[in-house]
Amino acid sequence: MGMLMDGIIEGMPVFAKELVAGGVAGGFGKTAVAPLERVKILFQTRRAEFHSIGLFGSIKKIAKTEGAMGFYRGNGASVARIVPYAALHYMAYEEYRRWIILSFPDVSRGPVLDLIAGSFAGGTAVLFTYPLDLVRTKLAYQTTKLWAKLQFLMQIVDSSKKNFQGVVSAEHVYRGIRDCFRQTYKESGLRGLYRGAAPSLYGIFPYAGLKFYFYEEMKRHVPEDHKKDIMVKLACGSIAGLLGQTFTYPLDVVRRQMQVERFSVSNSAESRGTMQTLVMIAQKQGWKQLFSGLSINYLKVVPSVAIGFTVYDIMKSYLRVPARDEDVVDVVTNKRNSQPSLHSS
Repeated sequence: MGMLMDGIIEGMPVFAKELVAGGVAGGFGKTAVAPLERVKILFQTRRAEFHSIGLFGSIKKIAKTEGAMGFYRGNGASVARIVPYAALHYMAYEEYRRWIILSFPDVSRGPVLDLIAGSFAGGTAVLFTYPLDLVRTKLAYQTTKLWAKLQFLMQIVDSSKKNFQGVVSAEHVYRGIRDCFRQTYKESGLRGLYRGAAPSLYGIFPYAGLKFYFYEEMKRHVPEDHKKDIMVKLACGSIAGLLGQTFTYPLDVVRRQMQVERFSVSNSAESRGTMQTLVMIAQKQGWKQLFSGLSINYLKVVPSVAIGFTVYDIMKSYLRVPARDEDVVDVVTNKRNSQPSLHSS
């Protein structure tokens, strides 16, 4: 079995190894913080019963009304989204970085390169996986206790259907990932599956870029004999996630409210754009709402990004991915060495 695995690993192209490493890293990082992610979404989208009772009150309420699994509601869609997202994100970052170095051999290998490559990688990953993020948010937003009660009453008393139909429609409960996809596409088409994508792109470009920028910059200042230390990687990842998220958090709030806007506002509001929604939140809900859930997000980002970066580096080592610039330097050197011979011929 060991020899078989060695053969498979050796036969994999570098980009495939980076895809696998990124997917595993994303899955581990996201699942570790799923409970805090659920509470954060409920805060951002202003569900009154959660927003007024704070973090610990929300945790107690979810545990009491939905049980332990309530903390992982929507996590299936979250993991289904984060695995391809993280795989594309990390792989695209490495590929963009290689492409920039190969296209512009004299470019500096400094943090600006990581900023640019990380930004474009984040945008690429969002475009391919955004519908899964939308579904995850809708599933995390809804609560099922009311739906279960209504179903029970309607089964017992057939005449109750009419009385409760309006409440059920308002709550708009989805029965799972596939059902959420189907209903969203049926109501709004492909455009509905990308509702709120604009603020995601506005936010992911600086966030993804800054995240890689800070992580790689901090690693450069770590002594060589400590660079493989897991605790050092966790610390670098934590700080990188915190700094990157702070600058872009208001756009994350805007994205969440746009995604679930249909639940809480009239249909006439569905045409609002990113900046209009941001201004509306600031005017009607107060500027503090733009940072609602940020403290929870800090608790979430620290382990999530730290675990993500650390697992990614560990997986790259396990899959024997070459050192970041090793293969690129060889190609650039060969390219430069071949140029004089071409001119002389």
